[in-house]
Amino acid sequence: MTSTLRATLLAGIATGMLATPAFAQDAPAAAAAAPVETAAADDTALDADTIIVTGTRRSDRTVADSTVPIDVIGAEAIQNTGYTETNRVLNQLVPSFNFPQPSITDGTDVIRPATLRGLGPDQTLVLVNGKRRHTTALLNINGSVGRGTAAVDINLIPSAALERVEVLRDGAAAQYGSDAIAGVINFQLRRAREGGRISVTYGQYESDVEGIKEVTGVQTSAPGVPVIAPDGTLALVNTGKDRSVSDGKTLTVTGNIGLPFASEGFINVTGEYRDRDPTNRTGYDPRRQFNSSGAYTANEFSFDRLSHRYGDARTEDYNAFINFGTPLAEDLELYAFASYGHREGESGGFYRLSNDARNVLSVYPNGFLPLINSELDDYSFTGGLKGVVGSDINVDVSMAYAKNEFDFFITNTLNASIGPSSKTEFDAGGLRYGQFTANLDLNRDFEIGGLKSFNLAGGLEYRNEDYEIRAGEPDSYRAGPAIVGANNPTSPASGLAAGAAPGAQVFPGFQPTIGGQQVTGRKRERHNFSAYVEVDADISDRFTIQAAGRYEDYSDFGSDWNGKVSARFEPIDGYAVRGAVSTGFRAPSLQQQFFAAAATNNVNGILVDAVTLPVNNPVAQALGASPLQAETSVSYSAGFVINPVPELSLTVDYYHIDIDDRIVVTENLNATRDALGNPSGAPTSSGFQIAQILNNAGFRTISAARFFINGIDTRTQGVDAVATYRIDLGEGGKLRASAGFNYNKTRITGRNATPGALSQVPGVTLFGRQESLRIEQGQPRTKVNLGLDYDYEILGVTLRGNRYGKVLDGGSEPFNDVFLGAKWVVDLEARIKPGKGLEFAIGANNLLDEYPDLIPTGQGADPITGATRNYAATRYVAPYSNFSPFGFNGRFLYARASLSF
Repeated sequence: MTSTLRATLLAGIATGMLATPAFAQDAPAAAAAAPVETAAADDTALDADTIIVTGTRRSDRTVADSTVPIDVIGAEAIQNTGYTETNRVLNQLVPSFNFPQPSITDGTDVIRPATLRGLGPDQTLVLVNGKRRHTTALLNINGSVGRGTAAVDINLIPSAALERVEVLRDGAAAQYGSDAIAGVINFQLRRAREGGRISVTYGQYESDVEGIKEVTGVQTSAPGVPVIAPDGTLALVNTGKDRSVSDGKTLTVTGNIGLPFASEGFINVTGEYRDRDPTNRTGYDPRRQFNSSGAYTANEFSFDRLSHRYGDARTEDYNAFINFGTPLAEDLELYAFASYGHREGESGGFYRLSNDARNVLSVYPNGFLPLINSELDDYSFTGGLKGVVGSDINVDVSMAYAKNEFDFFITNTLNASIGPSSKTEFDAGGLRYGQFTANLDLNRDFEIGGLKSFNLAGGLEYRNEDYEIRAGEPDSYRAGPAIVGANNPTSPASGLAAGAAPGAQVFPGFQPTIGGQQVTGRKRERHNFSAYVEVDADISDRFTIQAAGRYEDYSDFGSDWNGKVSARFEPIDGYAVRGAVSTGFRAPSLQQQFFAAAATNNVNGILVDAVTLPVNNPVAQALGASPLQAETSVSYSAGFVINPVPELSLTVDYYHIDIDDRIVVTENLNATRDALGNPSGAPTSSGFQIAQILNNAGFRTISAARFFINGIDTRTQGVDAVATYRIDLGEGGKLRASAGFNYNKTRITGRNATPGALSQVPGVTLFGRQESLRIEQGQPRTKVNLGLDYDYEILGVTLRGNRYGKVLDGGSEPFNDVFLGAKWVVDLEARIKPGKGLEFAIGANNLLDEYPDLIPTGQGADPITGATRNYAATRYVAPYSNFSPFGFNGRFLYARASLSF
């Protein structure tokens, strides 16, 4: 990678943008009112006159005359990328969409959440064919963007099944209900009743890991005597060359076929198989691995210091979607769609050193890398009837059921407290989430004097959700007999380190009870009813107004009212202004209300628990937890649209989103105790007083606790700009260009009062610096998407450049802050269509092999005191931040063969 090459490619994209400002993404233009399409969609049809189905109940609203910003991404744009994961495709194409790819975050390694407009993953509503998609059972509880949320797993939706994607970038809770604070993403499935496409994509990463030098061994000052680096780690010998890798081999096979059903109906079937090998961008571990003191042994110098796994998890996916529709009468359609997804994942934790108390030497004399194996099963079914009843009332009635199951199996591990007889594999339990939804939607056009058009819509919804935790096997969480310490001074079997840790290493199993409360094997349920009304009127050819109101009643936290008004005014043909104001809400998820987990630690022979608690747990209640309430929001947006000719569109929109009572996870509230479990330390310290609160409530073994609270208020402001243009170059040729820009800034505007007994504890912090910075600066402040697509006869080329703005991975103190500078990532693909439906493509994602800035290691200067300090040694093995908005895998090369018929 050179600055000259980077500059040349980006200049080429920019030049194309100046010459041809942008193009409309390809997608079908069939009106939503048509019950059934009779042929494969024409990808070239999408332009300003494309009918949209998101953000309105009318059947004739277009992209150009929408009162709020909507991006429409067609099948061709989705296909012309080396990425087959839908989340990664959207990250390339939607400026306000962010998809970081964290590692060493337990289940989040294989279900990675995405965000819109810098808000939480659960603050964007996801629809499939206009119907609410269910979330996963997994709660993202570790150190990633979206911590504390349960989101929809978008990668379970195969990109090959998509006819187009509509991204509504505006608050829409009044129209669609909970979660639609940041916006709505609606995945429209293919409806073709003939033809199909089979595609095989194979690729792998070929990269030089920027800043990680190849290591050949340990520096020595004499035989068997290592050189110690200033930070206390071992000094390593390197070649001066960046480490080269070839990994992440990925095979994706997809197929889509449209079949006729009866005389006019269709069955459209999509299958996807993806086999992805892990990637590893770890650094060399310079820590002492064997014998924490005394003479160094020979194995210290021969140890493979690439002992960690830091990168993409190993995954194998099977996904299938079926979309069905058939007329029952002239104006009535029976429809259904269903999905099934299965994913097996494997990711690593932190390496357990040989000399670690979490190891048993007789089992793993060289230490071990514990592995989290996950198994996901997901299925859904939606069926309904829509059409016209009477003479002019449009009706859509539907029911849907979905289930998501996520299980943990821990391998290459042990329970050190059991000793040498410990198993090395455990069933750690799992999570379950189910959702049933029933909808009735009605709308009708009215003729009202003086108005060009008037549409009135209304509807009802019932939703029932359930959530359950499955307990792990006892050995995955229990404390065994081999505890060595102050309360058990007699050492058991040899080879056991003092302070042996209970539970399966890397991921202790889910315990049946925590704080005296049963938390597994109990199905938690809730339901809600909602009703809405919506008006969509063209006052004249130049003025449109929409208004919506919605009432929701939840069985667990009460009711909520929301409203929205939006308008568009076009004083001159092709030039319009638009704006919206709305209120919104997001109901606390069952996962946030009832997730519970505990990790038992051995501290000087005392077994203490660090717990994540549901708000109704007695321990949480002793600390002041209370039932969660809905997040509420007020959103404003204003912008303009320039569309002087059908080929050209430019939109610029400002947005302002205030959210009150955002649901967050508290910091670990640490209790300090002596060997007998009594409060220790200064009586005025927070640790002493937290221990006293817990002891008074009868919980003498809890060392740290955290739970969910309605903790903060935030304000998000930003600007979205999208330009599209296309030129037909005569028979068989077209040049298309696109540009997108997002500026986004979030800040915390208020912190809610400390609850209950904790309010009397001095210096207690419920939501600290690190988590605050994650919300305020953990996602790119700016993002730019540029793209050029050129096709002429049998040849095609796609060139994209994405610039991701700066990010701050904040620490608990300024010394641990990690600053990630802005980076350009360039993608290139070339295609040829030799005939008979065949297409071959080769390409490179991240062509220039770009990496995020390295995390600083070794020693650094404290920004407050100026003193020299050591960074944590674990930074060597996780050299890139999990907050990187484009991951940290480097260059991906691929080839694709497809057959359309």
